Amino acid sequence: MQIKTIGVIGAGTMGNGIAQAFAVAGHDVILTDIAQAPLDRGMKNVDGSLERLVKKDKMTADAKAATLARITATTSLDALAAADLVVEAATENLGLKLDLFARLDALARPDAILASNTSSISITKLAAATKRPGQVIGMHFFNPVPVMQLVEVIRGLQTTDATYEAIEVLAKAIGKAPVQVRNSPGFVVNRLLCPMINEAVFAFSEGLATAQEIDDAMRMGCNHPIGPLALCDLIGLDVQLAVMQVLFEGFKDPKYRPAPLLVEMVEAGYLGRKTGRGFHRYA
Repeated sequence: MQIKTIGVIGAGTMGNGIAQAFAVAGHDVILTDIAQAPLDRGMKNVDGSLERLVKKDKMTADAKAATLARITATTSLDALAAADLVVEAATENLGLKLDLFARLDALARPDAILASNTSSISITKLAAATKRPGQVIGMHFFNPVPVMQLVEVIRGLQTTDATYEAIEVLAKAIGKAPVQVRNSPGFVVNRLLCPMINEAVFAFSEGLATAQEIDDAMRMGCNHPIGPLALCDLIGLDVQLAVMQVLFEGFKDPKYRPAPLLVEMVEAGYLGRKTGRGFHRYA
């Protein structure tokens, strides 16, 4: 199957980054969201990201204009009927995603592939919400999408070889490095990363060290480019909590229980960079 037109659901940080990655590679992209305001913010972010490439002489002004012209932003989910592939990048909420996949199944072309950018939710469960389970797959990109090479390509129990092969070829064609992953809570990266972040929250809540000292220790002692609490702020504390809850429910193992302080901070609305306050404060 030749994939030319890509639909992307969600114009947030991940969605607009995914749209940019496909458009830069020459694909036509239909970017959707539930309201015009998030679409405008998403397109502004894409424009700013491309402009930085122009200023660094990594892209010409004409190439930037052509890339932006390949992205159609719309609040109409029905517009995705023209897509060969739809990548869902909505909020990490099982109920929402199940509803979206059922709706997508009804409106997308019979041969279209439906993918999710979920960081932890079962692809098998999402596939079961459709009448095309063999054409459902996970494409887990990493933030910032235009820069990070990795894409976890997650096979649900029902995913066909043809679907996997089409997505693997596509990921490589847009300059990404796909890694095949079997469906399991948290997949590979988040199953390893999020418990580490969660343990850093426990260490901070116990007064073991300040947030900055914990981050500095992991940067200098383990050669991490960013400390775990600063990374949690970047990811979003609500997203970190959602992943931990999926791991805890999926494995029923107490080692995956979310740190109580993480839960409380999410309840307080301290979600990290996007709210200006998490384990660190942001202007």
